[in-house]
Amino acid sequence: MAALGWLTPRRRSATARSVLAGEAAAEAARKTSQQYEADSAQARADAAGAAPAEPVFPVVGDVSAAAFFDLDNTVMQGAAIFHFGRGLYKRKFFQRRELARFAWQQTWFRLAGVEDPEHMQDVRESALSIVKGHRVSELMSIGEEIYDEYMADRIWPGTRALAQAHLDAGQKVWLVTAAPIETATIIARRLGLTGALGTVAESVDGVYTGKLVGEPLHGPAKAEAVRALAGAENLDLTRCAAYSDSHNDIPMLSLVGHPYAINPDTKLRKHAREREWRLRDYRTGRKAAKVGIPAAAGVGAIAGGTAAAVALHRRRR
Repeated sequence: MAALGWLTPRRRSATARSVLAGEAAAEAARKTSQQYEADSAQARADAAGAAPAEPVFPVVGDVSAAAFFDLDNTVMQGAAIFHFGRGLYKRKFFQRRELARFAWQQTWFRLAGVEDPEHMQDVRESALSIVKGHRVSELMSIGEEIYDEYMADRIWPGTRALAQAHLDAGQKVWLVTAAPIETATIIARRLGLTGALGTVAESVDGVYTGKLVGEPLHGPAKAEAVRALAGAENLDLTRCAAYSDSHNDIPMLSLVGHPYAINPDTKLRKHAREREWRLRDYRTGRKAAKVGIPAAAGVGAIAGGTAAAVALHRRRR
């Protein structure tokens, strides 16, 4: 499986490596090539006092538009790679202590909603060495089984309906995630989406070399991937939509004309409200209250870029 690490957040514009990662993700996504969604505008108008009803979106037949969905905690509850790791643990790919460590990190992200740079760097480096020498086809095959076992029942119905609305309007729908492109592609295919953009790991003759192409698809790199794909697909980004739970995806959300904050974390919720972006929260009111904010906003759980390291064990050992 393509390796990626837990990225250290960078407060800067896209670097050359981000551009490379984005372009590589777009190319990989193209190679592996929306329930109608109407806003409750009138209900909000009644509560607010007056706003007129919003126009129908997405626009049926607008093929110059597409939709881009983050994966972890936007389309799927939790981190895709964590669920993948559970499947590999069941198949004895790695030891209990590794699973326990990863489970703790998953819990930490759910409760704190933050990324630990030291953990991210450590797992990133480990993942690149662990994946080296494994065949892409081997993990793709196992990934299909694991989707049925652990992922299928963790898809948010609300977000799935949003994606289906775009598909029904005749538009393409892409996942955009820091998860490995292979994992993302399996999920996109099972959901009937157009394809996926994800972190690309270098492989030669179907075997991973232990290197990434550019950097993990995270933050600015996601925006670069969307920009590259839009250029290749002749899309008008001002007519496109993007959906995410994380403030790390603000670069991608800012790139399109229709940004949505889905199950947003605190920073994204604040940013979205300041800019009057649309908000959707499909988590329970109990969980939203637990973290101390209204159920309509919520704190995001897992940021993109979770580690593939725990999901892959050195079989040869």
